Amino acid sequence: MTSFFKSFAGNPREAATMAMVQSSSYRVLSGRSCSNLRRNTSLDSFLAKRRSSVKAFSFIYVSRYSTEPNNEFGHSSKRRSRGPVMAAKKASEGEKQEDGKYKHTVDLPKTGFGMRANSLTREPELQKLWEEHQVFKRVSDNNNGGSFILHDGPPYANGDLHMGHALNKILKDIINRYKLLQNYKVQYVPGWDCHGLPIELKVLQSLDQEVRKELTPLKLRAKAAKFAKATVKTQMESFKRFGVWADWNNPYLTLDPEYEAAQVEVFGQMALQGYIYRGRKPVHWSPSSRTALAEAELEYPEGHISKSIYAIFKLVGGAKTSFLDEFIPNICLAVWTTTPWTMPANAAVAVNAKLQYSVVEVQSLLEDEPAGTGNRKKMPGKVLKNQQKLFVIVATDLVPALEAKWGVKLIISKSFLGSDLENCRYTHPIDSRDCPVVIGGDYITTESGTGLVHTAPGHGQEDYATGLKYGLPLVSPVDDEGKFTDEAGQFSGLSVLGEGNIAVVSYLDENMSLIMEESYAHKYPYDWRTKKPTIFRATEQWFASVEGFRTATMDAINNVKWIPHQAVNRISAMTSSRSDWCISRQRTWGVPIPAFYHVKTKEPLMNEETINHVISIISQKGSDAWWYMSVEDLLPENYRDKAADYEKGTDTMDVWFDSGSSWAGVLGKREALRYPADVYLEGTDQHRGWFQSSLLTSIATQGKAPYSAVITHGFVLDEKGMKMSKSLGNVVDPRMVIEGGKNLKDAPAYGADVMRLWVSSVDYTGDVLIGPQILRQMSDIYRKLRGTLRYLLGNLHDWRVDNAVPYQDLPIIDQHALFQLENVVKNIQECYENYQFFKIFQIIQRFTIVDLSNFYFDIAKDRLYTGGTSSFTRRSCQTVLSTHLLSILRVIAPIVPHLAEDVWQNLPFEYRNKDGSAAKFVFELKWPTLNEQWLSFPAEDVLFWQRLLELRTEVNKVLELARNEKMIGSSLEAKVYLHTADAGMATKLLEMSEAKNEADTLQRIFITSQVEVLSSMNEIVSSVQHTGEYVDGENKVWIGVSRAEGSKCERCWNYSGQVGSFSDHPTLCGRCFNVIVANPPKPAVAAAIS
Repeated sequence: MTSFFKSFAGNPREAATMAMVQSSSYRVLSGRSCSNLRRNTSLDSFLAKRRSSVKAFSFIYVSRYSTEPNNEFGHSSKRRSRGPVMAAKKASEGEKQEDGKYKHTVDLPKTGFGMRANSLTREPELQKLWEEHQVFKRVSDNNNGGSFILHDGPPYANGDLHMGHALNKILKDIINRYKLLQNYKVQYVPGWDCHGLPIELKVLQSLDQEVRKELTPLKLRAKAAKFAKATVKTQMESFKRFGVWADWNNPYLTLDPEYEAAQVEVFGQMALQGYIYRGRKPVHWSPSSRTALAEAELEYPEGHISKSIYAIFKLVGGAKTSFLDEFIPNICLAVWTTTPWTMPANAAVAVNAKLQYSVVEVQSLLEDEPAGTGNRKKMPGKVLKNQQKLFVIVATDLVPALEAKWGVKLIISKSFLGSDLENCRYTHPIDSRDCPVVIGGDYITTESGTGLVHTAPGHGQEDYATGLKYGLPLVSPVDDEGKFTDEAGQFSGLSVLGEGNIAVVSYLDENMSLIMEESYAHKYPYDWRTKKPTIFRATEQWFASVEGFRTATMDAINNVKWIPHQAVNRISAMTSSRSDWCISRQRTWGVPIPAFYHVKTKEPLMNEETINHVISIISQKGSDAWWYMSVEDLLPENYRDKAADYEKGTDTMDVWFDSGSSWAGVLGKREALRYPADVYLEGTDQHRGWFQSSLLTSIATQGKAPYSAVITHGFVLDEKGMKMSKSLGNVVDPRMVIEGGKNLKDAPAYGADVMRLWVSSVDYTGDVLIGPQILRQMSDIYRKLRGTLRYLLGNLHDWRVDNAVPYQDLPIIDQHALFQLENVVKNIQECYENYQFFKIFQIIQRFTIVDLSNFYFDIAKDRLYTGGTSSFTRRSCQTVLSTHLLSILRVIAPIVPHLAEDVWQNLPFEYRNKDGSAAKFVFELKWPTLNEQWLSFPAEDVLFWQRLLELRTEVNKVLELARNEKMIGSSLEAKVYLHTADAGMATKLLEMSEAKNEADTLQRIFITSQVEVLSSMNEIVSSVQHTGEYVDGENKVWIGVSRAEGSKCERCWNYSGQVGSFSDHPTLCGRCFNVIVANPPKPAVAAAIS
């Protein structure tokens, strides 16, 4: 044994730390699977090599003590006979026994805390209890450790909640509840996003055609507000049922006048600093919604097919075209586009100045191309079948690819740089306008297309930027419905995404300007509300110029803590490359942009005076005032004599501006809150949504981020990793998870805590899975956790705090148990601080359900049940159990608060905080204080107990072998022999076999009647029938098992030579005799729990 610890002599603390396990994820040293436990290297070298990585696994010793199944009360090994327990139970149930005069002397567990959670009834009862006593508010108010603000991102007030909502709100609640235990004043104000198109559409869809015609803006807004408020009420009740604590009486709604006024104030501040402007430029436009959209309102579904074309524009000359004269008039520019409908708006062709281009002669078709089928359908244009000579200009690197795609032979005639083409002229293929070749940006590559880009400044961001550089006309002949206007000539009235697109392609083909039409599968923006395609279209809109504060925004991003860390890359990329933010919408249900327009010139009127006046009106009357008040009343007094010259605008703000102003409308307005918040927590899609809109508005007006840390979670998928949809029938409804379905057998009612346990079990930084099988697993884990807590409660039924045994007097096994517990609590706290809840789940599952129950609880039952009611050995065990109960309840309370509270309400003893106050509710406790004395368990003892428990695993295997051979039944019928040549180990084992404190003896740890440590391999060894071996490096321990000596004690079922020695109690062993003499049996019936 001495050599075993030699390498740690210099640093026993390191040795102790190295012998611990943080969680099942980090388990390095666990129970061995091989009977002889042979290892490639000694434990000395194993641990020595890892001294430098102590932090990587700071608790390597919550080992797997056994893997036997659980019984009904706690978790028991099948090796251990439950004789005294079963006898007492049968007695309490009135069964006749041959001899049962000692059965009432067994201290069975007693508790009213049942194994069945009965969550459908019990959870609402507990929630009512919390609400009636205002536990959240009272605990938060009484805490004095500073404030903690997790600012709620407002869910949309439209429809029922889904599992994404559940994941989000429960994660927030876990954090808030943990902070409460950490003595913080937690202020959590829930919010709802109440404006916008989805609600407006819901209202319109609920009305028949005749009613819609009579619907004024004010009536529509009234119906939308009513719908939003009703949805808020419904969603709020669901969130409460999840067990979420919040200031439910004072939520924030983006339709509240105070909030709307704060939002307009943010808008005004940005406008006065020059960040808000009105301009005509291409924006994402939804023909189905008839409004502009921001990037955050788009989605890119799989399976979109566009009609792409290769078109040619005839080159006609220009200042620099002399080098191409030999090819005129048969030379054309070849372009590729996936939006043929934008051809009428073409204003230029752009090239990359640094790329090489070639004039290629198009020779006859290589073969007759079939029309083809499917997504890659190709149709050659008529121009390829024309007998006239044709030259086209394309990027040189793309010649082989185009040759194969077009099915023609391309002969390079001349090559040059793109810069040589600048200012060449071509004839527009539709209206014969004279158009230029221009130099574009790095967006022009040779990855696809032809290397020349059809440029329509009215229908694309890059095209628009190029157009500004060259002063190109901004043509956008498309109306709000997505139809061509009269400006498009012959195509007028046609839908650009339908027949208009087809008509343009047909026209180009008929006029020998189409080389090929091809179906093309790619990502394309859709309106996330109507699920229909959008277009780029130039319109008059209000924009927020990000360029003015982009650098400040990027600096702020780097000063925020992002969880997971890689999220910083996503928000940085999105912010650094984003264009100006289109913040105006052509809808009725929203906060108005406070602009007035001159009736004749259409020039906007918007200054500090007008904005402040509108803010004062909205703060008192709400934004409805914009619709029912006259221009004269909406304008400040200095402008009222000019009211007849102005009209009020009808645009409303983007809902992302609504929610993105919450830091001002909530954090900046409510007394108990503060700005910036400690944490924002939402789904990963909010990097381009709420996280970004909040960041931009805050930086623009305050110069700092509205949050110190941002946590993002993934999406919720089904068990197979598929997106949930009603059509697939794989939707998991949080309400059904809690309450169950119509058929409770197929869809059981699990309750909120099982759902919360699931939330804690997943690594939320990526997408997470849920489904029937996963929920069943969670339910099983919950049931086992409940069983562990029930065991603790039941065995503390007669416990009082003044029964506690001082630490220094505790048996070594109890000190070791407290050492393990303290490390578990320490590691769980670290995980809470790092928001790594799935690691907490793993630690709790391993420690409470597996390790604690299968070892300490298992061997504790003997001294708890038969050791004597007030005996030292029972009280020392209860001291440890009570400590475990108090600690475990606090570490699990943020995750499963209903279970923790239910246990607390069944606590059989009174517990007082350090200040002397009685804790009536579990959250009136504080997080366990780190106990350095418990952590100072000697390093050598830590490593010895590790070896001892590994030895126990091998002893179990030999006992099982003896049982299979019918030599023994219960492990109490066995005697174990041990021998080792390792002097240090032998000494330790001998000390334990002769320990004065019975709890530390080897027979109690092995749950056998006797253990003998042999000094030599003598004649006894040869008579032992069943043997095994524990091997640890070069050290070995021989194991033998025989029948136990003596007779069976009627009371504890241990075998002892003392049975028969006591005339008054001939069937008892010495220990039980002493217990009975001290506490004679009483006739009362024991209250055993079934």
